[in-house]
Amino acid sequence: MISNVSILKNITILYAEDEEALREITLNILKGFTKKQLVAKNGAEGLELFKQNESEIDLIITDVNMPVMNGLEMIREIKKINPNIPIIVATAFSNTEYLLEAIDIGVDKYVLKPIDMKKLLQLMSQSLLYHELKDLYIDNLTHLPNRNRLKKDLEDSNKDLMAMINIDKFSTINDLFGEHNGDRVLLKFSDTLQKYFNKDKFSIYRVEADKFLVISKEYELDIQEFYDLCKKFEDFIEEDPVCIDEHEIDLNITIGIAKSEDGNAYKYAQRVISYARKKFEPILIYNDSFNIQESFEENIKWIKKIKNGVKNDNFKAYFQPIVDTKTKEIYKYEALVRYIDEDGTVVSPFTFLDIAKKAKLYPNIIKIMINEAFHLIKTKNKRVAVNISFEDIASATTMEYVYKVIEENSEYASSLEFEILESEEISDFSEVFKFIKNMNKYGCNVGVDDFGAGYSNFNMLVNLDINYVKIDGSLIRGINESKNQQIIVKTIDEFAKKFGFKTVAEFVSEEEIYNEVKEIGVDYSQGYYFDAPLSYDEI
Repeated sequence: MISNVSILKNITILYAEDEEALREITLNILKGFTKKQLVAKNGAEGLELFKQNESEIDLIITDVNMPVMNGLEMIREIKKINPNIPIIVATAFSNTEYLLEAIDIGVDKYVLKPIDMKKLLQLMSQSLLYHELKDLYIDNLTHLPNRNRLKKDLEDSNKDLMAMINIDKFSTINDLFGEHNGDRVLLKFSDTLQKYFNKDKFSIYRVEADKFLVISKEYELDIQEFYDLCKKFEDFIEEDPVCIDEHEIDLNITIGIAKSEDGNAYKYAQRVISYARKKFEPILIYNDSFNIQESFEENIKWIKKIKNGVKNDNFKAYFQPIVDTKTKEIYKYEALVRYIDEDGTVVSPFTFLDIAKKAKLYPNIIKIMINEAFHLIKTKNKRVAVNISFEDIASATTMEYVYKVIEENSEYASSLEFEILESEEISDFSEVFKFIKNMNKYGCNVGVDDFGAGYSNFNMLVNLDINYVKIDGSLIRGINESKNQQIIVKTIDEFAKKFGFKTVAEFVSEEEIYNEVKEIGVDYSQGYYFDAPLSYDEI
């Protein structure tokens, strides 16, 4: 009785044998147990069949002594293409020279001629089961050990020195060049990684789609020496583009290095690579002084506070006046979110807004702000602008709520304005066009906030049916001392006016800045020179 023979019924085999009679007999039996058979009369034919059908072939059975190209030569070439393909050798030679050579090049099993078919089928089943288990620990694309293998290997020692290497914004490469070319980039990157980090001294893993790990086999290796090697690799990657056909693809990478005697090196490497990105550092060594653990604890604390704050009404809008630059008379207010702590402390959004976005809690805040805005509009007859992100606009659930609230307050809607955050990348302008069109129906003005901060595009202003442009504070702050900033702001102001947009300058914090903004001709101004954000009761 052959165990596990059912595993063969859905596989495709490549069978190479030069003896016609033996080939026909064996093939007829294999047809009864396997789905498809590709047959070669020598190693050269076998290699060509493999190249043509690599993705389809599950297992190879080959004779050794064949004309043109023998079985072992064929296996060597196939292993260069796919080192993990299961291979069984059938040979009449039982001497150790052939067997040792077969083992050396990675043959799984061997069977002696004349072939015992029961034995062959058993070996085929065993080989496939072995490779199925082995595949759990090998990355299919790069053939490097994967995350499963890493977990097992890390169990063997608490002392580790490692570097996590992340290809920055790799998804963009897939978007621009296609996933097939993205895979080719990863293969070339993997090859370069293995050339730089000698396999006798380092173990290399692919732990995620665009993340690789290099572990030193010598824990006592000086960490600065390891850093220098990683830096050379980083310099090479960033200086030499990857060539795929006629395309040159530039890569940027971030590397986090960690050394630990308590089994935490992998955890530290993950943390430091995130920290390095925040600090715009291409390579960093983990250090306790980074206070990364404290940062995590602070994040967890604020996630809990945000969730509770939404339920318990801790979030309130503070309103900063926006004035007519010429007269200094208040034209409207911008609604700015604040968290009111249990002791009455007013916490600015700098502390919690980024955490709220990452934790997918931000939609709750825009809902609170639009209600706060309407409360001020209705009770104190003020004009109010509310910030809205592209993420809000693209969310059907969020927009459904926004439209519902505006509909319920339609008689006051003309006093509500929206400022689209231009510092956040807009990936689908059709959603923005639709939003502006809908707001126009209600009589709501729409502007672009933070213009000049991130993805500034004058063409975007022309194509969007907006009412005003708010010039980012980074261009206003210190404008009285910077000729370059004066030129940029004047250019934005002139451009906007040609297309009928009003302009607003934020971060006007002192008289000298105000005078410069006024001289340029910016329509409206906002900043501490006029007033700080005010609570509802202070207005």
